[in-house]
Amino acid sequence: MSRKIMAIGGGENGGLRGDGTRKPYETGPMDREIVRLAEKEHPHFLFLGHAVPPEVQEGYFQTMKSVYEKLGCSCRDLKSRDLFEKDRVRSLVEWADIIYEGGGNTLDMIALWKDSGLEVLLRDAWDRGTVLCGVSAGANCWFRKCSSDSLQIKYGEDQPLIGMDCLGFAEGFFVPHCDEPGRKESVKELLKEDGGTGILVSNCCALEIVDDRYRLLVSDGSRYQIRPYAQKAFWQGNQYLESPLDDTPEWKPLEDLQSRENRHF
Repeated sequence: MSRKIMAIGGGENGGLRGDGTRKPYETGPMDREIVRLAEKEHPHFLFLGHAVPPEVQEGYFQTMKSVYEKLGCSCRDLKSRDLFEKDRVRSLVEWADIIYEGGGNTLDMIALWKDSGLEVLLRDAWDRGTVLCGVSAGANCWFRKCSSDSLQIKYGEDQPLIGMDCLGFAEGFFVPHCDEPGRKESVKELLKEDGGTGILVSNCCALEIVDDRYRLLVSDGSRYQIRPYAQKAFWQGNQYLESPLDDTPEWKPLEDLQSRENRHF
């Protein structure tokens, strides 16, 4: 079975704001491709949502359910409060053709997955062809390391962006929302400490990985005043380098995402 990951750098999903108006829907091309990757007429969609507090997980699920039901999916969710019900968790993960994690606090989410044992079930699911996907924190989690704003989410905007270990299903130091202020400046120093290759993905851009190939998907980035993009970044000696990734629809070798010094495939 093919191993499949869709890592979305950022973008709105059309959910409701606090005042009752709807946010824009910016992840349509990614959502449609996620369903195509499942290779079933009516895939089973499992939403996690563990990067946000328990009290908002149901609302997040209802938003994603409305999106994926329109795309022909049968939808269920697994709330963080239920993660230690081992039989139920295993049953849901094995039921799923698509497993989607949303945005939020990557640091606490990864700690919860490791403590509950969900990370092992997720790797098993990936190995048998389940599509692993998500946005922001839900993109970070699949990589070896990531740049995270978890401390800002927990303690306020004066906190720094941090580098942290993730699940390691895909190689690289993933950086979501790389078009936003402070992201690129922070990753320059984080990569100097880590020594790996950064994979920087903007809002309205996604990195699609199937086995040993990758390509980019983009949507309308006009709200962010950008043309969505991705690039790799790394230190070569004392020089920091950034290189744009090709956004044409053709598949490329996955090893191209790594600098020559950091290829582990």
